[in-house]
Amino acid sequence: MMETLNSILKKNSLKSTPQRLAILNTIQKNGHICVEDIFKELKPQFPSLSLATIYKNINLLKKRGILSEIYIQNLKPKYEIKKTPHGHFICKKCGKIYDFKLQNICNPTLKEIAKIEDSEVYLYGICKKCKKRKKD
Repeated sequence: MMETLNSILKKNSLKSTPQRLAILNTIQKNGHICVEDIFKELKPQFPSLSLATIYKNINLLKKRGILSEIYIQNLKPKYEIKKTPHGHFICKKCGKIYDFKLQNICNPTLKEIAKIEDSEVYLYGICKKCKKRKKD
């Protein structure tokens, strides 16, 4: 069973403010999203919302381990709610991000060298949708 956003905030000693919940809901709904797109999506619902408020909350949620930042070549960072370790495939045409499972990343040799605490895997290419469009 998936944890609720309220329980994730509570577990991390954070208040469940309407703005914070809206930010997390927007990220959860979109999967991967940049700050500016969060702002555009939430501004009609919260007219007094500022970009500074979103950045402040994003930074706090990152610091508490609730969000992960995804760095994409030549683009603004995107954010996602942290989940089990996984990699990201980024389409060089449309910019869409696809999650994929990491399997056997901690091979025996690597385990002898160090204790793995975190990982970031980015693969770039052309997604099936963009490849298909090219053929049409």
